[in-house]
Amino acid sequence: MTPETLVNLDIRCAEAGRSLGESIKDEKVLNDALAVLEEHGPYAMFLYVRARHNNVASDFERPLVDLLKETLKRDGKDILDIVKSVADDLDALLFARDLLRNALIYARFHLKARGGR
Repeated sequence: MTPETLVNLDIRCAEAGRSLGESIKDEKVLNDALAVLEEHGPYAMFLYVRARHNNVASDFERPLVDLLKETLKRDGKDILDIVKSVADDLDALLFARDLLRNALIYARFHLKARGGR
C-alpha cells in the first residue's frame, strides 16, 4: 500500500467484524466485550475476554489484532502489549476504541444474520 492510498476504515472494521462473527458463535461474548470496551477501554476488554471467555479468546483477538496492527502501525504479538503501546497516545487510544467498537458491532450484525444466538 502506497502512502497516497486511502483506506476505508469502515470496510476494515466490517471485515474484522465478519471474521469475528464467523468464529464467535455466542452473541453474549460480543455484547460483554462491547460493554467492557465502552466502560473501561480496549485493554480491559481484551483482559476480560481472556478471563471470562478463555475458550474463544484467541479467535476473538486474531481479527482485532490484525485490524489494530494494520491501521495503527503497531508491532507486537500479544494484543495486551499492542494496546499498552497505543495507550501512550490519547488520540490513538480513542481511535483504537472506535475501531474496535465498530468491528464488534459489525460482528453482532454478522452473527445475527447467520442466525446466531
